Amino acid sequence: MDLRGFARSEVPGLLVALQFLTRLRLPFEVDFTPDAARASPRWYPGAGVLIGLIAGVIYWGAALVFPPLIAVLVSVAAGLIVTGGLHEDGFADACDGLGGVRPRERVLEIMRDSRIGTYGVLGLGLMLGTKVAALAALPMAALPFVLIAGHAASRASMLWVMASSDYVRGSGAASAVAGGLDKRAIQIGLATTAIALLPLLFVLPILSVILGLAGLVAGHYAMRHRFERRLGGYTGDCLGAVQQCSEVGFYLGLLAFSVS
Repeated sequence: MDLRGFARSEVPGLLVALQFLTRLRLPFEVDFTPDAARASPRWYPGAGVLIGLIAGVIYWGAALVFPPLIAVLVSVAAGLIVTGGLHEDGFADACDGLGGVRPRERVLEIMRDSRIGTYGVLGLGLMLGTKVAALAALPMAALPFVLIAGHAASRASMLWVMASSDYVRGSGAASAVAGGLDKRAIQIGLATTAIALLPLLFVLPILSVILGLAGLVAGHYAMRHRFERRLGGYTGDCLGAVQQCSEVGFYLGLLAFSVS
C-alpha cells in the first residue's frame, strides 16, 4: 500500500470530519475544499474513535476518584464538550419537528429553528438519562472500550443513512454529500468501525457484542422509520438523531446480555 499517497488523499477529509464533528482546535489551518468536504463522511467513525477515546480516558480517571455513576456523568459531559452537543442538538430538533402531526414543510421549518421546544426537552432528557443509566450499569473495566466502540459505530450508522436515503434540503450541513456516498467511503467507514469494535471481544462475551450491534440497528431503524415516513428522506438533524439512537441502542444491547 502506498501510505504516502493514502495519507495525501485521505488526511484532508479526516481533518474536515474532525473540525465538523468536534470542537477540538487543530494546531494548523484546515483547508475546507469541496473534495475534502465530500470525503469527510468516510472518517466520521474515525472521529468517533477519537471522541470515544477522550470520553473513555476521562471515565477511567474519574472512576479512580468517584463512584461509577458520577464517573459516567463526568465522561458523558466530556463528550458533550468535545462535540459541542452537535448530535444531541440534532436529536432535540428532530424530536421537536417530528413530534405531533404536522405537514412536511412545517416539520422542516421547525427543525431549522434553533430554539428547543417541549418535545426536544423531553426527548433529550430521556436520551441522556438512558445513556448514563445504561453505561453506569455496564462492567467498569470494559467501559472505556465500550465508549470507543459506541461512538465509532453510531457514526457509521450516519453513513448508512447517507448511502441509502435522500437528502431533502437544498442546502445544509449534509448537502456536500447529498448525492450519496461512494464505495471507498463505505469501505473506510466499515473498516474503522470494525477496528473500534475489536477490543470489545477481549473484554466482553461475543454474544454481548452481537446484541449491542443488534441494539444499534434497532435504534437506527426506529428513528429512521420516523423521519423517512414523514420527510421522504433525511436532513442534518436526522443524522444527529440517528447517531444518538444508534449509540444508546448499542449500550442497551450490551446491557441486555449483562442482565440476562
